[in-house]
Amino acid sequence: MYPYLPKVYPSITRLDRSVPLLVAGLIFFITKVLTVKELEKSIPWNIVLLFSGAMSIGFALWQTGAAEWMAVSWLSIIKDAPWLLFLLGISFLVLILTNFIMNVAAISICLPVALVIAKYLGVNPEIILYSSVAMSGMPFLLLIGAAPNAIAYESKQFTTGEFFMTGIPASAAILAMVAIFSLTFWPIIGIPALMH
Repeated sequence: MYPYLPKVYPSITRLDRSVPLLVAGLIFFITKVLTVKELEKSIPWNIVLLFSGAMSIGFALWQTGAAEWMAVSWLSIIKDAPWLLFLLGISFLVLILTNFIMNVAAISICLPVALVIAKYLGVNPEIILYSSVAMSGMPFLLLIGAAPNAIAYESKQFTTGEFFMTGIPASAAILAMVAIFSLTFWPIIGIPALMH
């Protein structure tokens, strides 16, 4: 937009994106465009803090390689399992990871390793892909797993413990659906579980 700015001010390219936002916020408070009372009324701070904490955890898991280590360790345990157990193992890993980190990150960590192992087991990569993507959209255990979880929690109709306890059977049910689909529906529509 302003290509001449980095040439005139070279330090601008090293400036963190949060700095202009912080400066704008301070200006709003100094000029009394926004007051603390208005801010407390309009923004659910518990949700903001919940998601910022979740993003920090996810970023730390991603940057340190801990999430990748978990994926490789888990998948190496199930690498010699029968195809259905292997499929459910991958689905379970993505399901757990997507409750802690963003679903895109969970997929990008698990899928490359899973697809390599699947090739050696003779498992159809498409069925691995579909089950992993399905699981990445099902964070039923923790509030930090998805924005709708936190929005629902804001209604104050349940506790985090109740959410987690309800999420356990829901997660088990979705894993069972993956098993049923991989045995019945996906082969019918031309996606067999095993490569021939």
